[in-house]
Parts: sequence; C-alpha cells; structure tokens
Amino acid sequence: MKRDGLIIMAEHIFTGFGFGPIQAGLFVKEAFENGNFSRIVAAEIDQSIVDAVRANKGSYYVNVAKADGIDVIKIDGIELLNPGVPKDRQILLEVLAQSTEITTCLPSINFYDSISALIADGLKNSKAKATIVYAAENHNRAAEILEEKISHELTRIGTNFEREEFEKVRGKNQVQFLNTVIGKMSRVVDDAAEIAELKLKTITPGIKRAFLVEEFNRILVTRTRIANFKPGIEVFIEKDNLLPFEEAKLYGHNAGHSLLGFLGAVKGYTKMTEVKGDSDLMQIGRDAFLQESGAALIKKYAYLGDELFIEAGYKNYAEDLLERMTNPYLADTVARVCRDVVRKLGINERIFGTMRLALDYGIEPENMALGAIAGIVVLLDKAQEYNLPGDLHFADWRKLDGSSIENILNWLWNVQAYKVARPSLRLPRPRSGQVCSGQAWPCLHGLEARATLIKYVQNAREHFETLI
Repeated sequence: MKRDGLIIMAEHIFTGFGFGPIQAGLFVKEAFENGNFSRIVAAEIDQSIVDAVRANKGSYYVNVAKADGIDVIKIDGIELLNPGVPKDRQILLEVLAQSTEITTCLPSINFYDSISALIADGLKNSKAKATIVYAAENHNRAAEILEEKISHELTRIGTNFEREEFEKVRGKNQVQFLNTVIGKMSRVVDDAAEIAELKLKTITPGIKRAFLVEEFNRILVTRTRIANFKPGIEVFIEKDNLLPFEEAKLYGHNAGHSLLGFLGAVKGYTKMTEVKGDSDLMQIGRDAFLQESGAALIKKYAYLGDELFIEAGYKNYAEDLLERMTNPYLADTVARVCRDVVRKLGINERIFGTMRLALDYGIEPENMALGAIAGIVVLLDKAQEYNLPGDLHFADWRKLDGSSIENILNWLWNVQAYKVARPSLRLPRPRSGQVCSGQAWPCLHGLEARATLIKYVQNAREHFETLI
C-alpha cells in the first residue's frame, strides 16, 4: 500500500541477530507494536531461551521502567532460531532472503565474523524489494564495518553471477546499512531477590531472567536513501549525519554515566539510585555535563542549528539523562556502570575523550578529571582481573602520588593502543599553525595530549580525597 506517496509494505519481514534487552525491548518490540510486519524472527545461540520462547508459543515479556513505575509488555508471535542448529539455520537463511529489515544487536563489532556469512547468504538470494540493515553495536562505524565484512563474504562464497546481482541491488540503493545512536538504557536482571523486589516478569515462565529497559525511545539512525521505501519500524529519527549525535552520546551520556558510576563505586554505593541522593556527586555530574562536555559540543556543532546543540537544548538533554540514570525503577547497579573500566579509561574514550574535547575548546575539564581519578580507583580495586602490573597495585588508593598516576595512565593507554579504536571520533591532527575549529586553544595530540591529561588527573587528586 502507499502512504504519503511512499511504499509501505504491510508484508515487512524482520530478522534480528541476538536476543538481549535492546533487541527484545527495542527492535522486536517496535516491530511487533507497529503492525507493519508479517513475520518477526530473532537469531539466538542460547538454546535455553530459544526453547523457552517456543514453549511459551512465541511470546515473551519486557519490563519497561518509567518515571513512576514499571509496565510489563507481552510480545507475541515471535520466532526464535538457533543458527547453530542445521534445521534452524536453513529456515533463517530463507527468512533473511525475504527480510526488509535486519538488525544486529551483538555484544560488539568483534562478533560480526560469526554472522556475516549468514547475512551474505541471505542477501545474495534476496527476494525483498529492498532491505535495510541496522547495526546496533556501540561503534560509530558499525554499519560500514558490517557491510565490508558481508561484501567480503560474498566474494568468498558467492558465484560470479550472485556477486554481480548483489552489486546491482546495492548499486540501485536497494540494500542499505544504517548506523544507530541508541541512548536507551537496559539490562538483564538475573537475581531472584531483585526480580521479586521490583516485581518483574521473567522473559518466559521457564527462564529465571528478566528484561528491564527504560521507557526512553528517541533512537537516531542514518537516513534511509532507498527510493519510495519507508522502514517498517516508524519511530526512529533519521539524521543525515550521525557523528555529532554519536559524540553527544559518547562525551555526554556515556561520559556522565561512567563519571557518576566511578564516583559512586568509590563512595561504596551499589545502586545508581544511591548516587542520586548524594548532592555533591550529582553536582559534579551536572557540571561535567553542562560546563565541560556540553559547552564544548555546543561550540563545535552550534552551526547545525539542531536543538541539542544550543544551551537550553543541551541542558534539557543533561537533566533528562541525570534523572534516567538514577531512576529507581530501572535500578541500575554501580557495578554494571563500572564494568570494562580499562576500555572506558582509554585516551579516546568517554572520560578522557571528553577531557580532550573540552581542552580543544578552551574549557578546563576539572569535573571530568575527578571521574578519571575515580576510574583509576575502580581499576585498582580490580587490579588482578584487569592484569594490572604488580608494581602498579595499591591496596590503598590514598597512597597514589603523581608519579603512580602517570604510570597507571601510560599503562592504560599503551594497552588501548592495541584495541579497536573509534577512528572517526578521534580529533584530527592539525596542519602546522592550525587551531581546532577556529578556537584560540591549540588541539592536543600525541605526547602533548597525554602530558596535559595526566596533569589534570594529578591536580584532581587532592580535591578527590576531600570529596570522598
């Protein structure tokens, strides 16, 4: 059928990879609720979940945390398939060949190798008039990386004819890979006492785990370029350029979340709701949001004219996030926020990436530096888990001095040098004499950036001790 001159396929078909809270509580949920899909399938390798949803006749439950309580939503008519089971894999390939929307919700882009051959096999035999592929992993080039891997698989497994046919389809913009900015917080709750306390509905009666997602639903995606095609999931907000909003998520949402989590951990809190009751910590988080990341992002992107990158718009964004991060009905744990601390303290990541951005726009990142020293304390508490060298272990963080802070940060950033980075979020190296975006403050790069960031963390050390 047609709506506003666009083709709206009442026969949209959805296939998702992974069945965690974002897939189940966002993509599948939206596909189910808007009624544009005749078939909804998810690929999942956890056979216990596959069996449980099948035993529940294709139904499962999602708990949605609102500001004033938790709603339970039942999703019906879902097919779960395990690609590791030959019969399921064959059905999955048939569904992929008919799918108009495909979504990957995997732990990271490192898992693309496990699904790219499957998607390639499905796309080379596609019978759909058009297909969009949402890459929902937390990486700003996820869609490009997935497309490259699928193209590589087609050259490896496809016949010349199949490869040529796929390239024709892609050349006509009938297949498009889309990046996403997903600010929706979620988690899997597996503690029986917490499930009972929050009155959560488990995924199915046979699974002792529950999906808990927040109500927030402002999801940004790359604009679809396929002519006369409208996605079956209609609630997403399309943007021509996602990079400014990816940076707002990394340097605003992610940075503020980690800062509060790290500080909360050092103060002995276990729930983010406890952080909300600490006015000093919340003020640090608010100041970091508004005066550091917000001020820098507004200077960088005010020219876009988007409401997010004006002072009032960013303030609304920050205040909303602070409320959501500490929502008692989402009941997020400090431990979850603080996990993977080595990655989060990377020089291009949320804490130090925000500090670099602020400095490049002449802003002193003093609040974010407090988050950095708190992150180091969290790291010291898990020194063996993260293989911190023995000479950098400190049983009492109060014995940290300037030299030990420098050594720990250099170890962290040397480890990160071997990790997958966020290339397009790195600040570009300026030409000789150039300054960042017309600002009077020179861009920081290489050893100069390291030295400056280390100095800010060292300077924050004394204030941090009085705060804690």
